Amino acid sequence: MFQQITKLAALSLFAVSFTLTASPLSTQSLSKNAAPTATDVAFQLVDLNTGKTLLAERSNQLQEPASLQKLVTALAAKLYLNKRFHFVTQLQRHQDDVIIRFGGDPTLTSKDLDKLFRDLRASQSVIKGNLYINGGIFDEYERAIGLPWDNLGVCYSAPSSSISLDRNCVVGNLHQRPDTNTVRLLLSEKKPITINTQSLNIVKSTDIKDNLCAMKLNANNDNHYQIGGCIKQSALPIKLKFAIQNTTSYAIFAIREALKTAGIEVKGKIIRDDYKTGAVIAEHESEPVDQLIQTMLQRSDNLIADNLLKTIGQQYYQQAGSYENGAAAIKHILLDKAKINLDNAVLADGSGLSRNNRLSAQQLINVISYIFKYPKLGLIDDLPVSGMSGTLAYRSSVSQAPLKGQIQAKTGSLYGTYNLAGKIRTKHNKDLLFVQILTNFHPTDKAQSRWPVMQFEKSLYESIYERF
Repeated sequence: MFQQITKLAALSLFAVSFTLTASPLSTQSLSKNAAPTATDVAFQLVDLNTGKTLLAERSNQLQEPASLQKLVTALAAKLYLNKRFHFVTQLQRHQDDVIIRFGGDPTLTSKDLDKLFRDLRASQSVIKGNLYINGGIFDEYERAIGLPWDNLGVCYSAPSSSISLDRNCVVGNLHQRPDTNTVRLLLSEKKPITINTQSLNIVKSTDIKDNLCAMKLNANNDNHYQIGGCIKQSALPIKLKFAIQNTTSYAIFAIREALKTAGIEVKGKIIRDDYKTGAVIAEHESEPVDQLIQTMLQRSDNLIADNLLKTIGQQYYQQAGSYENGAAAIKHILLDKAKINLDNAVLADGSGLSRNNRLSAQQLINVISYIFKYPKLGLIDDLPVSGMSGTLAYRSSVSQAPLKGQIQAKTGSLYGTYNLAGKIRTKHNKDLLFVQILTNFHPTDKAQSRWPVMQFEKSLYESIYERF
């Protein structure tokens, strides 16, 4: 059923009125493959040039946006942060003490730390006082409300911290020990984490049903990881990525290694103190914000998104950045600068990882419409292209002809959720904006994976491509 478009659309800066007209169109009528049984679909299709809504189903229903949330974060960052903005990590000096002031750079690496301390070594080989770590640019809460506990140990859920280093992620490879039924895990390089695999069982594929064999991971604040459950023998070796749980202790290890490499001795201690400051003696800058946003949208990078949200909150309110003030700032910025009202939306983070996030297809259409109405923002070219780049390069529903190269869109996935939002160029050279939020897909046959969703998408977007 079509829905009455809310007053939210009237706030559009470019004064487009999304007025619905009677039409038999629906996702069901357009797609030869119906949406999988028991799923909920919210969908909106809008003509970019006229602003006319061609199709709207449950478009005002608040849903889990997943990584479509990054479109909101990206637009707010473009509208508010200076184009010359960089994340900055500084070495400072106060009397005999040295301070390393972290700036929330989601791309900072241990090699960047090495360079900072090599620069310091040019003027001194001994720190007579203490070395302080200042991470006060963000608050101490590094996880958004609404993250599932069982995902906290994996790197796509790496903590959003002012002290972000090496993407807050450690990579290892799980191997079977020769002539045994046990495993060993080898890290790609020396890191301050411990991993216990004693309770992980190796099973043959014939010994257990696929849906009853699962590897499980627990992690604690000491950067200790417990791998349990079971894994099929045929799956080994396997690459695993562990999200750092205690970012301060990880940074202390990296700083000690950098000091050793630079040949600098510290007479005092290495201490976390978010109030210590001094005169700048060396600094490292990230890539400019435009480049970071492009990476975030192409790769659906959660750490960049959440650190950008906290940075927006820090700059807008002039206080330690947090999930809460970042979300509040984004709502104010989009209303003030783009006339996009997200008052009833729930923004729990910048990435879309939290299960608490809620946005409607109508609200996301307003965001997408602004992005495509104002190409000078540079966000259009940052979006993945079907069959060609980013998270759309291999999405089976749109990666082949005739849809290859015709869709620019952001993907979004969570457990049971498969979303897509962007623009499709039709066979008749019409540019149509769309938002798809498909939830509650839980196939009983795990071997099917997401194939029924991909069939639905393929048929839907091919029909839109041919019809308009």
